[in-house]
Amino acid sequence: MQLCNSRRRTGSWEVSSPSVGSPNGWASPVPRNRMESEGGSGMDFELSIEEVGNAGTVQLDTDAYPQPHAAARRRSKMEVEQLVASPGSLPAPMTRKKREDTIRAVMPTATHEMLAKLPPKLLAAQTQETQVLRRKLAKGATVVFMSAGLPGKRFTFQRCAAMGIKCVIIEHPDSWSANLVAEGVIAKFIPVDMSQSSEEVFQQALQHIQALVDDPVIGSVCGIATFVELSVPLVARLCEALGLPGHRPRSVDNARNKHATRAALGAAGLPTPRNMLISSQSEVIAAGQHVKFPAVLKPVSGAASLGVKKVCNLDELQRCYNEVVSELSSLVISSGALIKADPSSNLGVSATGSVDLTLLLEQYLDGCEVDVDVVMSEGKWVYAAVSDNGPTLEPYFNETWAASPSLLPRDQQESLKQLAVGSVQALGFDSGVFHVECKYTSTGPQLIEVNARMGGGQVHECNLRTWGVDLVEETIFAALGIRAGPMVQKQPLTGVAYCFVNAKNSGKVVSVQALEEISKQEGVIWARPLVAPGAAVVGPAEGLPTWIADIIVEKPTSQAALDFLFSIEAAEPVNVC
Repeated sequence: MQLCNSRRRTGSWEVSSPSVGSPNGWASPVPRNRMESEGGSGMDFELSIEEVGNAGTVQLDTDAYPQPHAAARRRSKMEVEQLVASPGSLPAPMTRKKREDTIRAVMPTATHEMLAKLPPKLLAAQTQETQVLRRKLAKGATVVFMSAGLPGKRFTFQRCAAMGIKCVIIEHPDSWSANLVAEGVIAKFIPVDMSQSSEEVFQQALQHIQALVDDPVIGSVCGIATFVELSVPLVARLCEALGLPGHRPRSVDNARNKHATRAALGAAGLPTPRNMLISSQSEVIAAGQHVKFPAVLKPVSGAASLGVKKVCNLDELQRCYNEVVSELSSLVISSGALIKADPSSNLGVSATGSVDLTLLLEQYLDGCEVDVDVVMSEGKWVYAAVSDNGPTLEPYFNETWAASPSLLPRDQQESLKQLAVGSVQALGFDSGVFHVECKYTSTGPQLIEVNARMGGGQVHECNLRTWGVDLVEETIFAALGIRAGPMVQKQPLTGVAYCFVNAKNSGKVVSVQALEEISKQEGVIWARPLVAPGAAVVGPAEGLPTWIADIIVEKPTSQAALDFLFSIEAAEPVNVC
């Protein structure tokens, strides 16, 4: 049976360069009752899509914004709001009725028109056949991306181009991503001053997106997405305002607020550590008595590891509370990250007046940390892969290494997977890609945080190599409202291990030459320097350690990959003196 669909209201732009352990030792990343890959969808459809209308320097992949010119950086507001007081000045979430009224008022997207012609169960299978069908449905769609991030995220747009996605990027005028238009990777770059307040950026982005329907090159927008953490609240509100598929803003806001996340898990009957908010010095003693020790003191709004400290008694808690409040009060934003103010430099924008000085004291979680990369669709999980994280460098909680698939006992992996999926659902999410951080403690699984987007760094490569699942592709399907169901092999394809090498001591980088030789070894996927010769780095004795290299390797099993990675790291591939 042939189903012929037409994508309407499309522009003339086309991609010019689309190229771009033991069986019982791991938990399956797909539901047990899924339709097996060998079985097929049970339906014989051929989808034929016609285009109608107007036919025609290595950098770490982090979630930070690129650094604009110094003058613009000093005036930045949006980054301050989203880093230390999210959601900042963004519009409040719509009521349920208003959200439903908005969806009814807008015209269905071209992708939705095609989906409406398909039998609902056709996309239910997790097979190669149905994955090909999803790709055909997505091909030619216009997707707007809020923020490009750093150049390390270039691969995300190259992958979208290979899928035939018509990408539009809204970003600061001097972004590296503007060059992707000339390269034929994206269809359009829209400059917006990202140093404005969140509300101003939202209003301007909304106007630009609404105007694209009249652009003969682009056409109507089918979805909005981001791979940058600070833009997740903004994208949720844009999707809501335009009636497009996307996360509910309230769910995003709660996920980015540590105390709200704990409350949501508690209400759902999920395990949550003892915790208490501290809004003033007078509440410190009561918090210590309630949470007990050891404990972790952290800002209630996300700021990576900055301001996060382990405390072992009441005296330490009182001292660290004063230190963290003082530290947060003197922060500036530089290159999209919170750093301490440097009196000798005029770079960075002061966060004073915007920082939420409310702190959260939380029970210290012992045990092994893991990442669970989750794909949700229509309220159900269709993929949840567990990977191990090495012990963090305390007291700074800096990441060290990771391995996939997980080496933990299978029953522990299953309970961690259940907690990760349950946490995503408890926060009110029903579709999308999520990077969930957990720990398996002496009292069982506990959540660290839910990130409502694809993980950065090596996460995409890790899932693709281990399980054959492309999280960029799954992000696009979610943004377009296409039912997800990645086809996953019954056994891991390979074992993967990776790390950000932490500086062992403070000093200056002498050479990174060894990394070039390491990258030529069999099993090394990449070995990239994150610092240049002459750069000053910080070791753990003096403060938060500097990441000096990014290394990822593969071997037949995750244990073999991890052993190989450790041997490379032990050789100290970056010379610091």
